[in-house]
Amino acid sequence: MTPEVLIRLLAEPVRMRVFAAVVLDATTSADVTRRTGLPARDVAGALRRLGDGGLVATADGALVARLDAFKEAVRGQPSRRADPLIDPANPDPLDPDRARAAVLRAFVADGRLVAIPAAHGKRRVILEHIATAFEPGVRYPEREVDALLRTWHPDHAALRRYLIDEGLLTRDAGVYWRIGGPTIH
Repeated sequence: MTPEVLIRLLAEPVRMRVFAAVVLDATTSADVTRRTGLPARDVAGALRRLGDGGLVATADGALVARLDAFKEAVRGQPSRRADPLIDPANPDPLDPDRARAAVLRAFVADGRLVAIPAAHGKRRVILEHIATAFEPGVRYPEREVDALLRTWHPDHAALRRYLIDEGLLTRDAGVYWRIGGPTIH
């Protein structure tokens, strides 16, 4: 499993909550449903996807989180010190493209957006970065979109509007889905 696959598996909020419940010793789908408060249908879908992805397994009839998958994901990855795209001043690049990484470093600190850029080009870079948190093909209720965007910036409504205006998300009847932007940084 690659780090990108691992990130995609956990980037969807429902799957993250389901995985967290299994990590915290939920052993059945009913237990996961009870602990997360999610609908049983959503839990079943997330467990299926997490199982197919190798993050959740069943042992003796109980759900088990495969925490070793994280170490497996980074094994065989090139050393970050050998990567010529890494800025020595910031060893944790947010994008392999240096110009985009510079914009992201200027506006993202500790995983949060410190300001929404006024310049369209810079704002587009930020929005494309944020859009990668939404998995293509997955439909999200507005409350989930708002919760995810709130983790980026307090003005989640502005971010949601910008994502739609830029053609990165679309909506219909309170349901949102990703339609644009990069698939992997």
